[in-house]
Amino acid sequence: MQQAKDFLEESEDLEELLLAIKDQDYEVETQFKRWTISDILRHLHLFNQAAELTLKDGTMFQKMFLELKSLRAEGASLLEAQRRMLDDLSGRELFEKWREGCRVLAKNYYESDPKKRVLWAGPNMSARSSITARQMETWAHGQAIYDLFGLERVESDRIKNIVHLGVKTFGWTFVNRGLAIPETAPHIKLISPSGNQWEWNEFQEQNIISGLAVDFAQVVTQVRNVADTKLLVEGKSSCAWMAIAQCFAGDAEDPPKKGGRGVFKRRA
Repeated sequence: MQQAKDFLEESEDLEELLLAIKDQDYEVETQFKRWTISDILRHLHLFNQAAELTLKDGTMFQKMFLELKSLRAEGASLLEAQRRMLDDLSGRELFEKWREGCRVLAKNYYESDPKKRVLWAGPNMSARSSITARQMETWAHGQAIYDLFGLERVESDRIKNIVHLGVKTFGWTFVNRGLAIPETAPHIKLISPSGNQWEWNEFQEQNIISGLAVDFAQVVTQVRNVADTKLLVEGKSSCAWMAIAQCFAGDAEDPPKKGGRGVFKRRA
């Protein structure tokens, strides 16, 4: 399954960045909800574990999510619940566990049937969609770490998996907010990191989103406000979507305000 290889490469790029940071940097807050690097790694590691469980044993996956829901019902924040479920792992020890887990997860999905149905917090999905979601989360949460150190990430065409996920969750964005889905999804016309042209949906002259694939991925994962990108957004449904786009599961989240993310915090 190519998507499993893409997930591993995404994780390895983030790993390379983290190998260069200092131990104390793990507790520095990022622009993403003031989460620290340790908070981000706990989130990625915990849900990578969930993805591994759901591939192997749906019952064990349900048990894990029940524990998470119980902690939240008791009043624990998501960050606190993650810390408790991972026994307060942090820093380099957490990094090593996350790195090892990425390799195991990628191997298991690579050898799996891409069409195998697996459980998740929302609707069931294919194994291919599950590992694509893990790549998406790794890329999206990793952006907060790149931003923290004022670094521009070198992108690759594997971002197409994330863009495709964003396109396919057009309707989900509106349903998740209790809004009516616009009648027609916009035409998507994007330039890949390597310079190729990618397109989705039927051509519509007055309802189109065009620009860089990276910019589009940043908007649907909510790591950038659409106003902080160079996307050209034309048409009523296009504008409505890009204002609230959300390709990840869970409750409706608002994108960052204009200028809220991407103003790099350069550090020595």
